Amino acid sequence: MRILFIRHGQPNYEKDCLTEIGLRQARDTALRLQDEGIQAVYSSPFGRARETAECTAEALGLPVIILPFMRELYWGNSEGKPVFHHGHPWETANELMRRGYDLTDPAWASHPIFENNVVVEDAARVGREIDKWMASLGYAHDGRYYRCVKADHPGAVALFSHGGSSVAALSRIFNLTFPYLCATMHEPFCGVTVARFTDEMNEPALPCLELANDGRHVPYSQGG
Repeated sequence: MRILFIRHGQPNYEKDCLTEIGLRQARDTALRLQDEGIQAVYSSPFGRARETAECTAEALGLPVIILPFMRELYWGNSEGKPVFHHGHPWETANELMRRGYDLTDPAWASHPIFENNVVVEDAARVGREIDKWMASLGYAHDGRYYRCVKADHPGAVALFSHGGSSVAALSRIFNLTFPYLCATMHEPFCGVTVARFTDEMNEPALPCLELANDGRHVPYSQGG
């Protein structure tokens, strides 16, 4: 099975929809994905991701299935106190790196810079829910990895979401820390990342990173 993670197109954040450029990016992405063998299209409930997903779903004749847990992450201090860069996880991860902190440390959430940052629980929530979703596709979380438990899983699915929620999901799937992926995976608008899993029943399913942050189909794509 292959899971294609796609970030939304260029958005109007205030209105939570795509800009004209974002719509062009979404249409180009639909063309890019037409031969990937996608059998199901999933999306965050937020408008900018849903509109991006709809272009691909329409081209493939599939419905858009909403995954509420894949909404964008929230960040900031839970007590309303000032925190580094407003608690922004990408800036916080970069600051930890500048201070010489090991971003692969599994105890990252206990670092003082993340104290009372709501993004810690938000990222953990995505991890818990992504495991349930993976189980519905036929892959049970087993120890630190996954195991194929169903023979009739889809060959490929597409999941349209956001920079933060997709990083949180990928950190769980690949067993890497959230701040490490924040610092190393900067997805462009409509960027495609592909994780591949073995189809062998009851075998450990260590994900293979087939492709990461591919935005070549939208050359005018910008991050942010």
